[in-house]
Amino acid sequence: MAGIYTVPVEQQWVSRIHKAAEAAKAAGAVTYKYTENVANTDYPRVMREYCESGVKLIVGEIFGAEAEAREVAAEYPGVAFLLGSSFMPDEKANPNLAVFDNYIQDASYLSGIIAGAMTKSGNIGMVGGFPIPEVNRLMNAFMAGVRESRADAKFQVSFIGSWFDPPKAKETAFAMISNGADLLYAERFGVSDAAKERGVLAIGNVIDTQADYPNTVVASALWHFEPTLNKAISAIQAGSFKAANYGVYSFMKEGGCSLSPLGTFSGKVPADVMAKVTKKEAAIKDGSFTVKIDDNEPKSL
Repeated sequence: MAGIYTVPVEQQWVSRIHKAAEAAKAAGAVTYKYTENVANTDYPRVMREYCESGVKLIVGEIFGAEAEAREVAAEYPGVAFLLGSSFMPDEKANPNLAVFDNYIQDASYLSGIIAGAMTKSGNIGMVGGFPIPEVNRLMNAFMAGVRESRADAKFQVSFIGSWFDPPKAKETAFAMISNGADLLYAERFGVSDAAKERGVLAIGNVIDTQADYPNTVVASALWHFEPTLNKAISAIQAGSFKAANYGVYSFMKEGGCSLSPLGTFSGKVPADVMAKVTKKEAAIKDGSFTVKIDDNEPKSL
């Protein structure tokens, strides 16, 4: 298999795909090579090169090259494509292209409940990359969770127009802190740095960065790509891979996301709040409670 990424593999979202691919390689399920920092305009060329080299599965993200990537996939019906996308699969046009997204709204919601209890001012800053569905749904779920424990919370929402620009994210976060935010939702790298420097708290997204910010990051909504990738590999081995929405394998009940341990913040989050988190988590897993998926752009409130 091959990975094609528009950002460095250290970037938090892509790092989860890369980690799962490396795990599958270590388990002997696949061979794995990848190309990072691929410009959207260059994405089709890299896809074709890997297809011509004989790979059987290509993973990556095509948010900035949706139409072009689908054209290439149609040229190589013998290759399976598992691609991050804002659109649903098209079985007729691309029967060999399945899509995924990080539907980790369950974990985002739970992290919001904790955030609502930890903010003193009720003023929360949220810095995102782009207002696309995969970002919007996580922010909206987080905000819904916050309201569970802080009904009067106010939100400052901003998008920096980049998937990887830590300096810009940090600058945006500084402005929110200056405007009263005492807790930040760190959807992008750079936000937790700002929180650390100004002595406010942060909630992480996709990866757990508490080890780097032990007095700043209270908890994180973690994405686990392994269930998604393993399903695709099994389907290819069985000869049953087809156009499908693999986003469902990011749900908490599928093992695709989780709330990070409190770690250095153990005992610092009110016990009644953690009891609520535990109860909601159990309800999410058994299906008695469903976190709303809201792909609309969140607004400052």
